[in-house]
Amino acid sequence: MKPSSELRSMLRAIDHKGYPAYKSLAGVYQFPNFVLSIDHVQGDPFASPSSLHVEIPLKSAGFPAAYMDQGCSRIALQDFLTRRFGSQFEEYNFKAKGSGKSGLLSITRCGQEVLERSACEITDTRIISRFHVGFPAFGRTINAGELDKILFDFLPRCVENSFFHQKLDSRNVESAVFLSENQHALRKILREEKLAAFVANGSILPRKSGVSDLPMKDSVPFHSPASMERTFVLPHKGEITGMAIPQGITLIVGGGYHGKSTLLEALQNGVYDHIAGDGREYVITDDTAVKLRAEDGRSIRNVDISLFINDLPNKKDTTSFSTPDASGSTSQAAGVVEYMEAGSRLFLIDEDTSATNFMVRDDFMQQVISREKEPITPFLERARDLYEQEGISTILVAGSSGAFFYIADKVLQMDCYCPVDITDRVKELCKEHQMPRIQAPGFHRMDFQRTLPLYKRNPGRSNSHRGGNRQGSDRRQEHMKVKTFGRDSFSLDKETVDLRYVEQLADSEQTTALAYLLRYALEQTADGKRTVQQIVRVLSETLEKKGWSPFCSSYIPCGLARPRRQEIHACLNRFRG
Repeated sequence: MKPSSELRSMLRAIDHKGYPAYKSLAGVYQFPNFVLSIDHVQGDPFASPSSLHVEIPLKSAGFPAAYMDQGCSRIALQDFLTRRFGSQFEEYNFKAKGSGKSGLLSITRCGQEVLERSACEITDTRIISRFHVGFPAFGRTINAGELDKILFDFLPRCVENSFFHQKLDSRNVESAVFLSENQHALRKILREEKLAAFVANGSILPRKSGVSDLPMKDSVPFHSPASMERTFVLPHKGEITGMAIPQGITLIVGGGYHGKSTLLEALQNGVYDHIAGDGREYVITDDTAVKLRAEDGRSIRNVDISLFINDLPNKKDTTSFSTPDASGSTSQAAGVVEYMEAGSRLFLIDEDTSATNFMVRDDFMQQVISREKEPITPFLERARDLYEQEGISTILVAGSSGAFFYIADKVLQMDCYCPVDITDRVKELCKEHQMPRIQAPGFHRMDFQRTLPLYKRNPGRSNSHRGGNRQGSDRRQEHMKVKTFGRDSFSLDKETVDLRYVEQLADSEQTTALAYLLRYALEQTADGKRTVQQIVRVLSETLEKKGWSPFCSSYIPCGLARPRRQEIHACLNRFRG
């Protein structure tokens, strides 16, 4: 580690030289209150900005030790500090002048969810914050004076105003941590009370627009029907009252534009904690819940879909089914089984985004097309067994078929954005109609022994990385190239993984993290013997114990957010190989 004075001397020595001379600054420097690491220097002022990080001793930062007692508290504090550091950067962004990205100061832009990110990590001894800086230049000539201004003036001010407890409003810090602890306590209550989800009275569910996740102004606050209202006590809030959705099968019905899909969308995002002011702070869903939908054209590999599809005309085996181009019904059947493999305890389904022939077949259609000629067993006939034999609940938005009423434990009608419990009335009406077939024979438990396919590398690239005995520098050369395309997809080398229908990815940084995790899986763990479940377990445990470092090359970048196990499974299942 070098003193900061040496960095200043190096800056003076390279002033007005060609831009590549900036690379000589890479290293670690001791500043009065923090350590600065210049991890990667951009190639020119128009390229992606340079990667840096600072380390602040936890003791001198002065945050209460209680804020690190629980994992959720630590993540909430990390999230708060990231947002604070970002707001400080906004005051100095581009105040250092130059060409291209000169003077840029940036860090992760956090959304409404509280996620564990590489942008800020709190260890037992220090706070680590990673960010980007555009090293200034005029044309491609170094402007060292402007970078001196950033590193010795702007940055120390931002660090001091962001990572030292005495400089912050302690009430704001405490509120962020306490909110997370309340949400964590409510998740624990869900498990103890055998509930699938909880929506607090007064929650604001609608979003501002299709491109904004902020709460909609002047929207109707949520209020629970009396029959489903429960009150719980949280550690830092006291009593909270709202709608408790029990485990089992819950049907959400109602007219168009009355809020059915809005409620379901809030529930699918309830797997994450949310920041204060979001409106969905106390919309809490079983954290293994997944949104199921049809995905025409997706790849399926070696999935047992025989619970739902059998006796295909081409005699294809559905106990180990593969296709590069699945139909809507086949993709949704595979999704059910894959998420069973991922350990999900709750399925969220919107009929609008489902394959109709996968969900239900009415009596008239069964008379026209006999059951012997139809290879699909609809979800309607498996939902009850999924709950009673596998413990997997379902929350379903439906509007086209009354057959779902016969399997529902609870029926909610959304009326002008207000939920009404109509379960008893629906059960009485069901007695007046002939019951359709709602359960099919042949339900069986799954034996998940699928393995990840070995990846065929590009010509000329070595496969020796599988041996794991190469030195660090050589192994880095073997890494597949990662490129992320927003939240929806990424590529490894030239293989694209399409995640646009994995709807519970909340942030593009989770997509980038999935690319790193998949690369690690292919290079280190996919030996043709480990099952998909075993690979995901290795990835999750490695991330939990060792952090981001094993998945990165020479340094950990800003811009990674931790995905759930369910999304890791979804990523592996959509890799075509």
